[in-house]
Amino acid sequence: MTVELSLAVNGVTIRTDYFVQGFIDHTLSGMVEALEGTGKIRDLDLAIDEDEVTVNLNGAAVPVNTFASKIIKGTTVGMVSVLKGVKDTKKVNITLRK
Repeated sequence: MTVELSLAVNGVTIRTDYFVQGFIDHTLSGMVEALEGTGKIRDLDLAIDEDEVTVNLNGAAVPVNTFASKIIKGTTVGMVSVLKGVKDTKKVNITLRK
């Protein structure tokens, strides 16, 4: 399966290799598919702006409670904060297309 992934941190595009793309894909897919009312991912847009987490799955907004929001933010920030070129993680935008 081919996955298109784009990642931006604080408005700066971060280049990712095959391993990082797969890792982010599998981790985010697992978290999002575990949320109530979601299904298989075709298109995913995930945005983190400070403490606000927004999930758009297959063209529809997915409500995210405080607990899930904290898990998604903590996991996502943990993954991207160690990548080359990332210094601060106030805003993170990830797009997945499968």
